[in-house]
Amino acid sequence: VQLQASGGGLVQAGGSLRLSCAASGRTFSNYVMGWFRQAPGKERDIVAVILGSGGVTSYADSVKGRFTISRDNAKNTVYLQMNSLKPEDTAVYYCAASAKIATIGAGYWGQGTQVTVSS
Repeated sequence: VQLQASGGGLVQAGGSLRLSCAASGRTFSNYVMGWFRQAPGKERDIVAVILGSGGVTSYADSVKGRFTISRDNAKNTVYLQMNSLKPEDTAVYYCAASAKIATIGAGYWGQGTQVTVSS
C-alpha cells in the first residue's frame, strides 16, 4: 500500500483544515487507517483511527470533539477534518495503514504533511 497525504498548511488558531490521504491498491477497505502526528522534539503520537468499514473510530483525548476521521472506500481515501485548531496541534501529520488496529503504527506510512497553527 502506498499512501499520499495532503492538505496541510498554515492556519490561525480556531481555524480548520482537512487532511486527505490517498491510498493505492484495490483492497483499501480491508485496512485500518490512522492519522499520527509528530511535533518537533517529540515522539510520533496517534491522533485517530478508523476501521475498514468506517463505522468504528477512535481518537486521542487531545483531539476529541475537534477532529473527525472518515474514509471513502470508493475513492481509497481517508480524511482528517480538524476544527478549532490550537497552536499545540502544530506538527507533521502522517497517515498510516495496517491490516489490524493493534499494528497501526507498524504498517504502511505516508510521507507526512505539515500543519502549523499560529496563535
